[in-house]
Amino acid sequence: MARLWAFLLAGLLTAPTALPAMAAGATVTLACSGLGIASDLCRDGARSWAERTGNEVRFVSPPKGAGEQLALYQQLLAAGSADIDVFQIDVVWPGILGAYFVDLRETVDPETIAQHLPAMIDAATVKGRLVALPWFADVGLLYVRKDLLDKHQRPAPESWEELQETAALIQKAERAAGNERMWGYVWQGRAYEGLTVNALEWIASRNGGTIVDPDGTITIDNPRAVEALTIARGWINSISPLGVLNYMEEEARGVFQSGNAVFMRNWPYAWTLVDGPDSPVRGKVAVVPLPKGGPDGRHAATLGGQLLAVSKFSAHVPEAVDLARHLTSPEEQKRRAIQGGANPTIPALYDDPQVLAANPFFADLAKSIGSTVNRPAQATGMRYNQVSSEFYSDTHEVLSGMQPAGETLARLKEALVRISRGGRW
Repeated sequence: MARLWAFLLAGLLTAPTALPAMAAGATVTLACSGLGIASDLCRDGARSWAERTGNEVRFVSPPKGAGEQLALYQQLLAAGSADIDVFQIDVVWPGILGAYFVDLRETVDPETIAQHLPAMIDAATVKGRLVALPWFADVGLLYVRKDLLDKHQRPAPESWEELQETAALIQKAERAAGNERMWGYVWQGRAYEGLTVNALEWIASRNGGTIVDPDGTITIDNPRAVEALTIARGWINSISPLGVLNYMEEEARGVFQSGNAVFMRNWPYAWTLVDGPDSPVRGKVAVVPLPKGGPDGRHAATLGGQLLAVSKFSAHVPEAVDLARHLTSPEEQKRRAIQGGANPTIPALYDDPQVLAANPFFADLAKSIGSTVNRPAQATGMRYNQVSSEFYSDTHEVLSGMQPAGETLARLKEALVRISRGGRW
């Protein structure tokens, strides 16, 4: 087993990225994103910590796919490996991996913890243990073609019903004007975690629960959830292309950024691309909160993001905790927001003039940050991946027209009861 992990890590560790220390000290290994500017932001932050403390940082570039990352982390931690000290983890992984991480409430002062979004702290807490610190947040947003809304004298939609009506009206008018490729609304409809995120927003916006409530009660089989999925089914081949059933984030962005959609649901990362120098829709886009589910509904945006956790097998726990604390600090989150558009987990930074100057849409993002909904990762713990897989697979069947929502959600409830062993998560 040890040889296997040594082989895997040999391919992941990048020797040139070890940071020189100013004085002899501990070498802390950090697993963080190796993609684009995120990699540079991570390394620069670690470099400043290394220079300040006299320690060294070594990097692991994990696999690009979330599933592959999680599988590797599970195998390493289950084997008791000390090869990685600080892990970058998804916001829905604490329930799966938390038993292998240090309880940071024992080493991080309460004031530091209290700076972060409560929803992020909740997501990082497992059975009372704070197993990670929030690093950056993601939240579902509605991207709108403000130029088309102005042209057709329509406001940004407040409800899903308004979105459907406006999307259909503008789609029809723009096609009549010559853009036969125009669609009203694009989103993430492939059978994967992104569909769990989208469907949870539809359901939660109608006060239909969160699939499994925080106390472990399975709530998905209810009339409001049925209504939400039934309405979404009506979008297919109406305001959304049939191909949306195979869209992930980038497919949706491609259609929207090419000028062929009125509305798009996506994460904040898309802003710098759709409003970039070479974007056909540059200067024509606004960001607003996702719609409410009817007159008695609410805005509901699924919370995403990344956390930093310290392995309990680390040979350098104090140093690893200090590195995680540095990387998640207000100063570091401000730097990352200004230089790379990373979304802070500290609410006060959304009012910072320098952060807003670099990211004008953060003012709108702050509204969505206040309406976040967590996926049921805490309640379902180690079984979250099974729960999400069942949910997005069944939702995909509904959207594909294979099964009506009512029958599908009744069947889903039975499946979740089995997964939970009778409701005992």
